[in-house]
Amino acid sequence: MTAVATFQPLYTLAGFSIGVLVGMTGVGGGSLMTPLLILLFGIHPAVAVGTDLLYAAATKTAGSFVHGFNRTIDWRVVRRLAAGSVPMTIVTIIALSHLDINGPVSQQLIGAVLAFALFLTAATLVFRKAMVARYAANIGALPENRIALLTVAVGGALGVLVSISSVGAGAIGVTALVLLYPKLPTARIVGSDIAHAVPLTLVAGVGHWFLGSVDWPIFAALIVGSVPGILIGSYAAIRVPETALRVVLAVTLVAVAMKLTFGLLPPTANVVAVQAAPH
Repeated sequence: MTAVATFQPLYTLAGFSIGVLVGMTGVGGGSLMTPLLILLFGIHPAVAVGTDLLYAAATKTAGSFVHGFNRTIDWRVVRRLAAGSVPMTIVTIIALSHLDINGPVSQQLIGAVLAFALFLTAATLVFRKAMVARYAANIGALPENRIALLTVAVGGALGVLVSISSVGAGAIGVTALVLLYPKLPTARIVGSDIAHAVPLTLVAGVGHWFLGSVDWPIFAALIVGSVPGILIGSYAAIRVPETALRVVLAVTLVAVAMKLTFGLLPPTANVVAVQAAPH
């Protein structure tokens, strides 16, 4: 079994680069970090997902404090999402525990779900405005109890998707909330999505930790790089056209998803192996 990766400056640089993109677009954390760890650094898919989930939980917690201070979180929406996502996350982690997390089956499953999530994220980045213009009014006019049930269902879907791939809590979650709550200000939608991502990624990340699929040195290196990256990206966001950024990010996600789809994952024998589960 290959030794688990140790702290390396390249991981910090990766965290910084992704942090800049997240700060500029609000998207790109799991969508780019997990594929980067898999395709560039040769990390086992399960380790990449588990490490990125805890990395996301840490960064989203910081973002939630800011949004909470600014009162841009709708806790009603957060509760509804979490009512679906947390139980489904637990169910998904239990299901994954019955697979060989270090084996080819789990690797192929994570690769397939990750590719699907990347394609879906890219589509929401490009077509969000068109989707909102066409469907938001009709969906938003549904009775409140229907909206609540749909929100719980969205949370459940995100729980499964994020637990397997670490992707979906950003662009996909925001798009779903825009459709369900068209009258809610954008800042509150983004704040609510970030706040919901905290319990979602934390529960999923802890689950992966118990499965043995978290690399703590990589996690630390990513955090060190991402904090200044997010600050710089946030500062630059108002100076770069948002549409251009989203198109470039969407094209990048499609390219990465194509690599995953056509079987360009590193062979299991060559990737960084999963740690032994904690006792």
